[in-house]
Amino acid sequence: MKQLLDFLPIILFFAAYKLYGIYVATGVLMAATTAQMAILYFIDRKLSTMHKVTLALILIFGTLTLVLQDERFIKWKPTVLYGAMALALAVALWGMRKNVLQLMLGTQLILPQPVWHRLTIAWIGYCLFMATINAYVAVYFSTEQWVNFKLWGYVFPLIFLVGQGVYISRHWQGDKLSR
Repeated sequence: MKQLLDFLPIILFFAAYKLYGIYVATGVLMAATTAQMAILYFIDRKLSTMHKVTLALILIFGTLTLVLQDERFIKWKPTVLYGAMALALAVALWGMRKNVLQLMLGTQLILPQPVWHRLTIAWIGYCLFMATINAYVAVYFSTEQWVNFKLWGYVFPLIFLVGQGVYISRHWQGDKLSR
């Protein structure tokens, strides 16, 4: 159910855009994301930092879009989110010598330290890629094309997550690790 819940705001955004345009779709995205976070909070009794940041950015950029009647704000939200994620992971890894992925998932996945390091670098690269590609589409393509990219662009995270799973599986064998 949680996986379906993750896709619900973007599906509703896409449908609202096709029926009513970018401003109604932005309001729908804001409402759907707020409802999504309320449901997640009801289920888990907490929200992750990522959920809080995502909600805040959607509400801030959505409000700017609606108040200023300027669709550029909502189009730039993913770039800001992915850029902030890449920066946070990089600063933690190389500046503070902390591996955020390992801190978050280390109790669920037992992996060698070099694997955690490579995974974090892969996440930094992925976030930079996603920030860059969203910025490119937001600047050089129409709003219609950007909305379509937002829906069909979900292929990028799926490919990345499958690739990451394949990589992790080479180093994780239940309770036994390959070094």
